[in-house]
Amino acid sequence: MPLYEHVFISRQDLSNAQAEGLIEHFSTVLADNGGKVVEHEYWGVKTMAYKINKNRKGHYAFLRSDAPAAAVQEMERLMRLHDDVMRVLTVKVDTHSEGPSVQMQKRDERGDRGDRPDGDRRDRGDRGDRGGDRGGDRRR
Repeated sequence: MPLYEHVFISRQDLSNAQAEGLIEHFSTVLADNGGKVVEHEYWGVKTMAYKINKNRKGHYAFLRSDAPAAAVQEMERLMRLHDDVMRVLTVKVDTHSEGPSVQMQKRDERGDRGDRPDGDRRDRGDRGDRGGDRGGDRRR
């Protein structure tokens, strides 16, 4: 059967238990139509780049599935009709990657700013000295 990865965003005013209940609900939809969820992850509440339906944040969930196309289409149809689900993305993949998704890995393993102690900024090198007294009286 084909392999798929699904990400969906649900409303921010749901509780964590309700958001994880949506994962279970859509997993059973796949199972009822001849597919199965290989792995699922709840990514938590994240801030979105722009508002969707007057929401600035949303509960993110990730599913890896092994299901026929008809089962995936039915699950997506029900997701789009569900009032709590704001966005859905499904991607067909050749193989499922092993281990946790990139979102679940630690920040310092990815090489973000978390790898520097105290979150200190590095010297840019391309900027010269900013000059002496910058806080003085500028009215001359």
